[in-house]
Amino acid sequence: MTDGASTDLALPPALIEELLQALAKALRAHQLYLPNNPVYQKAIETLRQAFQPIWEATDDLVLDVAEGDLRWEGNVVYSSTSRGESIAWVFFKDGVRSVTLLPGVERDEIVGLLDVVHRARSMQSEDSDDLLTLLWEKDFQRIRYVFQDLTSDAGAMTLPTAEEVRAPATMPGDVAGAVAEEVGEPGMRTGGAAEEEAAPSRAGIVRAEDFDTTLYFLDEKEIEYIKGAVQNEYAQDLRRNVLAMLFDVLELQPYPTVRAELISILESFLPYLLGAADFTSVAYVLREAKAVVTRARELLPEHRKALEDLPLRLSQEQTLAQLLQSLDEATVQPSAEELGELFHELRGEALPTLFAWLPKLANARVREVLDAAVTRLAAANTQMVVLAMQSADPSVVLEAVKLSAKLKLQQSVAALGQALGHVEPAIRVAGVHALAEIASPAALQALERGLEDADREVRLASIRVIGVNQSKSALAKISEVVQGKSVRERDLTEKMAFFEAYGTLVGESGVAGLDAILSSGGFLKRKEDAQTRACAAMALGKIGTPSARQALEKAAADKEPLVRNAVSRALRGERATQSMFVPPGV
Repeated sequence: MTDGASTDLALPPALIEELLQALAKALRAHQLYLPNNPVYQKAIETLRQAFQPIWEATDDLVLDVAEGDLRWEGNVVYSSTSRGESIAWVFFKDGVRSVTLLPGVERDEIVGLLDVVHRARSMQSEDSDDLLTLLWEKDFQRIRYVFQDLTSDAGAMTLPTAEEVRAPATMPGDVAGAVAEEVGEPGMRTGGAAEEEAAPSRAGIVRAEDFDTTLYFLDEKEIEYIKGAVQNEYAQDLRRNVLAMLFDVLELQPYPTVRAELISILESFLPYLLGAADFTSVAYVLREAKAVVTRARELLPEHRKALEDLPLRLSQEQTLAQLLQSLDEATVQPSAEELGELFHELRGEALPTLFAWLPKLANARVREVLDAAVTRLAAANTQMVVLAMQSADPSVVLEAVKLSAKLKLQQSVAALGQALGHVEPAIRVAGVHALAEIASPAALQALERGLEDADREVRLASIRVIGVNQSKSALAKISEVVQGKSVRERDLTEKMAFFEAYGTLVGESGVAGLDAILSSGGFLKRKEDAQTRACAAMALGKIGTPSARQALEKAAADKEPLVRNAVSRALRGERATQSMFVPPGV
């Protein structure tokens, strides 16, 4: 806005700006679409509606034309830095300095004005017409304009007449000789020997020496502007522009046959975009498809379903596997933002394929972005995680179990319980850890299956989780191990874990049995090994009742150093460690 702009204008300049923006959009639609196209019709209707508040406040709209902008009452209401796109430049370069629009122009003559501007913008230098000729041909009644005669302005450059062009006052050679003579440059004289030595020119032959160099050169600013314009032209994403036009027509065109053809084009375009590694455009197609479903009117059910199923095509096993393989093997990787935008459009059906590929990926960046996408999908599709645990592929089951632990999915407890019976020990161990993370009563009850597992790691992880969480329901199975013969066959670490868990859960009722193990070896009694007796002492320490302390004090002077050491620690309330079972001096 100029400094002299008045505050008591007939209407806000912002309304004029909105009108001219609508005019520019309508001009673009006039260039790209036919008159029967819904996009074109919508642009023209928007332009006509933009005139209504103008005519309610004034009887005419006078726009002053400058080289790069249009002004109303001293206020800049339209500006464009690109001459190729500027409406102001189209008028200015042909001498139009003012344009006045009258009420009714939007109804009768606005389309004609768009046609004139479009034709004037696309004219070549060799064309005989100009903007004024086109305006005169239209004979507008509601559009007035004032132009400046460029050849009659004082100080303006005038074009040479035909006679001056045909008969120049001096020949180029004479001018060049005069200049050389003036600067005293040797060997550049006119006449004399040089003239005699010069080869005679033949008629019809054009020589470079006959022409002077131009008087005008581009300055640095103009050169940079041209370079920038060329770079902007080549930087345009033509693929994105084409896709935008397809979605415009798909949204606004209600004819079923047209929409069916456009949806078919989009479906066939997705594999091409994936092959070209244009993941941003793939994400754009999927995102715009969802938007069209919500905005398009009179959309048939089959067309709606086809658009909604576009992300499902990307989530199919074959397509997604090829995509992940190409990403992992590519030498030039897309950015994390592009990958995130693409993976964000995946559906829950993609989870089994993603689970299978996560351990295979060698590229750390792809794995990191994919891991985030898998976590998001799993949180929104817990049922698919549960189904993945029933897969025949062990790698899929293992990743699903790990993700259940990471997200602490309560819905997966039953499936995790079944995973404890899987043939792969690694899956059973991961299932124990997942149930430990969930730690609900149902999860702890499912862990009891792991106490009888054939694999030591599964048994050890299960008993530790049960002991920490004090799951009373597992006491019966733990008692069978502690009071039975199988405990003697287990290694020290597992034996310690079972006895400690037993002492934590059994309470006063277990003192007698543990005392019998600790003080074994009397008359006609089977003597337990020192490690088992020491573990019984630590279990009594976990019980911590007076009767348990009394049983420990009886064994304080035991002959076995390991047992004495364990009793001493138990009385002090220390936790059992494997080092306490190492004999002194070792």
